Amino acid sequence: MTRFGADEAGRGPVLGPMVAAAVAVGDGESLPRGIDDSKRLTSTRREALAAALAEHDGIEIGIAIVPVERIDDPGTDMNTLTVEAQTEAVDAAVDDGASGVLDACDTDPERFARRVDERLSTVVSMIAEHGADAKHPIVAAASVVAKVERDARVKALEEEYGPVGSGYPSDPATREFLARVVEETGELPACARRSWSTCEDVLAAARQRALSEFV
Repeated sequence: MTRFGADEAGRGPVLGPMVAAAVAVGDGESLPRGIDDSKRLTSTRREALAAALAEHDGIEIGIAIVPVERIDDPGTDMNTLTVEAQTEAVDAAVDDGASGVLDACDTDPERFARRVDERLSTVVSMIAEHGADAKHPIVAAASVVAKVERDARVKALEEEYGPVGSGYPSDPATREFLARVVEETGELPACARRSWSTCEDVLAAARQRALSEFV
C-alpha cells in the first residue's frame, strides 16, 4: 500500500507564501537515507534530500502554494488555509487506497484530519498528529520538501529586494527590511502579509515619524 505524509512551512512568517507538501512512497520503496524533521537539518542537507526525493522514481510529490493575497483574505484563517493546502498537496501526490499521516496545526488533530478528508478528491485513510514531522519519516520528508520550496521563494525575494532576513516577525533583519521599504516607497512590499500585526506596527511607526517631522 502506498503511504504518504503531509506538512507545511511558512505559517508564521510575515513575508512570502505558505507552502504545503505531500510525499507518497509506493509499495517496496524506501525514503532516502538521512530524512529527518526539516528543523533538525541544515539548509544544504535539506536541499540535497529534497533533490533525492524529487529524483526517486518510486516517490510522488505534491506541492501547494498559498500566496500572500490569499493569506490576507479577511474571509479565511490560517487553519483553514492549511487544511486546503495540505488537501491540494495530497491530491497531487496520491491515488485512491493510500494511507498517510498529516502534521496537524489544529488543536484537535482528529478534526484536522477530518477537514482534509472532507475536501480530498481521492479516497485514502489517514490520521493527523501534532509534531508528526518529528515522529514519522514520511511526514519529515514532506516537511523537507515544503521547507526547501518556501526557502527558494524567500531567496527569490532577496534577489528582488535585497536582504529580507528570515521572514519571521521576530527577526530584526525582516523588520528592518519592512521599515526600509515603507520609508522609501510609502507602502509595504507586495510580499508582506499586510494583515500581520508586524506590518501594522511598521506602518504605525512610519506614520509617527512623519508626524514628528511635520511638528
